[in-house]
Amino acid sequence: MDASADAILKWSEELAGFEPQAWDRMPEIYLYMDQVLSYMEKQLALFDRSGEGMLTSSMINNYVKAGVLPRPDRKKYAREHLAMLTMICTLKSALSIPDISSLMSLLLENCGEKEMYESFCEAQKLAVGEVCSRLREGADGGREELLRLAGELSIEAATRRAAAERILSELSRKPAPEKQEG
Repeated sequence: MDASADAILKWSEELAGFEPQAWDRMPEIYLYMDQVLSYMEKQLALFDRSGEGMLTSSMINNYVKAGVLPRPDRKKYAREHLAMLTMICTLKSALSIPDISSLMSLLLENCGEKEMYESFCEAQKLAVGEVCSRLREGADGGREELLRLAGELSIEAATRRAAAERILSELSRKPAPEKQEG
């Protein structure tokens, strides 16, 4: 096995062991911005290819201004904020911020933040398991197989993004007023 396949296999094993932080295991105390950034960096480290972090204080402030994230209470962030930031950071590579906002708003019409986050974690665990299995198979096949898998995963990601965007567009659309006969 070549070095790339070894590196992919190692990352896949780390990813397979990834467990999103459970709602009840998130800090119960309010956190200040620097504490939020430190917490989130640890939560998202496996998904950060650059090693520079996936979240900044400016991003958080912009999410609040855009209405994607609720305003903090006297500059302190609660468990709900951490859960929503986890979702935003995970989804922003697949959806635009307005689409993430729409998705979260639509989900919150039917459940609370805790239920929304728990459903997100469950879906993420399933997706991670499937991808890790495919990565292990790809690494066993060598460089050509990994390259084919990268192409497949990219095409699937683009197609799934288009489907998610279409669903959100349709669900967010205001129904046309019905014409009255008369």
